[in-house]
Amino acid sequence: MSFKNLTLEFQGSIAIATLHRPHKRNALSLELMQELIGLLGVLEQDPEVRCVILAAAGKTFSAGHDLSEMVGCKVGEYRQLFETCTQLMEKLQSIPQPVIAEVQGMATAAGCQLVATCDLVVAADEATFATPGVRIGLFCSTPMVALTRAIGRKRAMQMLLTGDPIDAETAAEWGLVNFTVANDELREATLTLAKRITASSAVTIGIGKHAFYSQIDLDQQRAYALTKEVMTNNAMAADAQEGMSAFLEKRAAAWSGK
Repeated sequence: MSFKNLTLEFQGSIAIATLHRPHKRNALSLELMQELIGLLGVLEQDPEVRCVILAAAGKTFSAGHDLSEMVGCKVGEYRQLFETCTQLMEKLQSIPQPVIAEVQGMATAAGCQLVATCDLVVAADEATFATPGVRIGLFCSTPMVALTRAIGRKRAMQMLLTGDPIDAETAAEWGLVNFTVANDELREATLTLAKRITASSAVTIGIGKHAFYSQIDLDQQRAYALTKEVMTNNAMAADAQEGMSAFLEKRAAAWSGK
């Protein structure tokens, strides 16, 4: 696979996809988003890939949409841009592999949306997060979907209405980030988290991720109705039988991915 706006490397079963438009602060151009959707579509079909890290080159994680592409467009062009962005966010959550955002710097607007959408987030102490669209007359309406679900209504509204950035420590306190580390420890910490995930059965992780997003917005009764069926089917899987047997027999499980 070759890309203009991304790089891809592997560390064992972990794929590291890096946004690579540092000269544009990794702005999410239409082309970049299309490339990332395509890459995720390939990775989700690869049984050797157990986890995906989404990183960024340069000092900025992502400055959001590329405003140089957004002035004077026709309505169809705007619709294509935001539809593609929505497809990207949905793709991140629909692939079976967990996606970890590795945030080394500023993440704003759709860049903040990208962070909020990922399954897990590890951030450098110096990272910042903002939804400043209100300051340029373009309210961050699509970013607020992911942001509100990550940090709640009042905190999201504060970010959306003021455009003020929050630091990494605050982002962790609010639930946008899982934890923060020193910048020079960021890659090691992200890989350590990814390796903890890949130690478990791939089929179990995939079942669990899909169930998580399926139940998250349901009321309690419907959520239980869904997840009891998920657990029933999960229990029938070969890896579940192997895992339970290994626990009872006090030995390491041998996952088959089935």
